[in-house]
Amino acid sequence: MPLYEYELCEGSCVVCSGKFTLNRPLSAPPLEKCPACKKPVRKIISKFNTLRGNELTRAKNAGFTVLKKVDKGKYERQ
Repeated sequence: MPLYEYELCEGSCVVCSGKFTLNRPLSAPPLEKCPACKKPVRKIISKFNTLRGNELTRAKNAGFTVLKKVDKGKYERQ
């Protein structure tokens, strides 16, 4: 399940601190209110992690298969 970050549309909250992260399935309806304080929320566009440099080596050492796109619909192992 993907992680989604949310923030309150306005104001703050002692319970959620105005920002929180939730695991939600892709099929879940959009979250409109904070589960803790019930105030309106909006989804934050957050950064995602990509593998680079020594992280590729670490991923290979951990047993993951790392692929690189070489052509449309074609990948090769790194």
